[in-house]
Amino acid sequence: MVDRANSIKQMIPALPDEKIDMLAATSVLQQQAADIRNQRINWQSYFQSQMISKEDYDFIAAFDSSDTKTRENKLKENSHQAAKTFLNLLGHVSKDQTIQYILTMIDDMLQEDRNRVEIFREHSTRKRESVWGPFLNLLNRQDGFIMNMTSRIIAKLACWSHDLMEKTDLQFYLTWLKDQLKLSNNEYIQSVARCLQMMLRIDEYRFAFVSVDGISTLLSVLSGRVNFQVQYQLIFCLWVLTFNPLLAEKMNKFNVIPILADILSDSVKEKVTRIILAVFRNLIEKVEDGQVAKEHCIAMVQCKVLKQLSILCQRKFDDEDITDDIEFLNDKLQASVQDLSSFDEYSTEVKSGRLEWSPVHKSGKFWRENANRLNEKNYELLRILVHLLETSKDPLVLSVTSFDIGEYVRHYPRGKHIIEQLGGKQRVMQLLGHEDPNVRYEALLAVQKLMVHNWEYLGKQLEKEQTGASGASTNKPGVQVPAKA
Repeated sequence: MVDRANSIKQMIPALPDEKIDMLAATSVLQQQAADIRNQRINWQSYFQSQMISKEDYDFIAAFDSSDTKTRENKLKENSHQAAKTFLNLLGHVSKDQTIQYILTMIDDMLQEDRNRVEIFREHSTRKRESVWGPFLNLLNRQDGFIMNMTSRIIAKLACWSHDLMEKTDLQFYLTWLKDQLKLSNNEYIQSVARCLQMMLRIDEYRFAFVSVDGISTLLSVLSGRVNFQVQYQLIFCLWVLTFNPLLAEKMNKFNVIPILADILSDSVKEKVTRIILAVFRNLIEKVEDGQVAKEHCIAMVQCKVLKQLSILCQRKFDDEDITDDIEFLNDKLQASVQDLSSFDEYSTEVKSGRLEWSPVHKSGKFWRENANRLNEKNYELLRILVHLLETSKDPLVLSVTSFDIGEYVRHYPRGKHIIEQLGGKQRVMQLLGHEDPNVRYEALLAVQKLMVHNWEYLGKQLEKEQTGASGASTNKPGVQVPAKA
């Protein structure tokens, strides 16, 4: 048994359910549900055609025509019949309009009192059947309202019940939600996001979501064009994930900081700003590894978050949480700037995948002192650089990465061999035919460095060029080297 209400309160103190619901805009699903409630179903015709039994007819006809108090009494008197009737109807009725109506009734019933989720749980236990089967099957229907109202019911059953959703069913459901997020022009995306907002407040469900590549999906959607309400909801999902220290530590491996920093710089909605700041705070405050927290701070500095904080400081906010988060982040980021080493700066920039011609790349002193450090953690930074050569479409990133690989080879004796083993030499050579002239230039320099064997000769040539020898490049971070030594 899990005391769900208390565990959620302890994990996520800042936004109780009531405040979340007030912030949520009316979704397409809610608008359609309002219209469906005004419909009337002829239950007698279903009974007369023998599509439903007499006891199911008696219950649903009476329940459908009752007021709130009467419905409450009926559920208390005969909860087993309620679950049995609703599930029988879902199993025997095929007409979309009627299924929509039944699902709306179930959702309203659960919304009135969340403890009613146990009606279905107890019924399935008594029958030794899965409580999830009838609902998961409906996720395969073609009707968008049926699928998404069913999803909403599943989320309530999974989050409000005393028992957790079983692993296989949970994985199926979370995969369905993830796939719905990826659909282009999904008019129900707010409802999908709302289900995730509920599910990810449960710690056990968070890891299951990560296992189906959920974080990458959230960030992929956020990187595209979505309205501010969906932005808020999906960032809320990231926020609740960061309440788990292990997930908070891993979060920026998915580039969450650069993506959210971009949204923060463009955001004009206070609630989007607030939830991004809350994520950033958790990425520093919730992680237990001090080095990871430091890396997160550096990543935020490199993504110009300090500049955004200075702009936000000049605005007046009604929500005290925003002001507190701005002050917290400002203090932490300013402190990280003071403690920042050149290798910390470089490492964080590489991990972000957003390389640019920052001073550290062009510093001979940096490469002399730190080239060997690129071998740490099983060549972690080198592997990222090689991966960027293969996957990045940004000419600037490709240019800087090529230059860095060349400098690593130039300053580390076994660098050529290691780069070849990691596949870097092949990647650099492929860039010799790149459409961008700057990429071709830096790739050529890197290939030449990879081909040079007489480093003593090369060092003298570089020294001459750096001290103003004729033909030296004044506008490029790289330097021309001979093809042969």
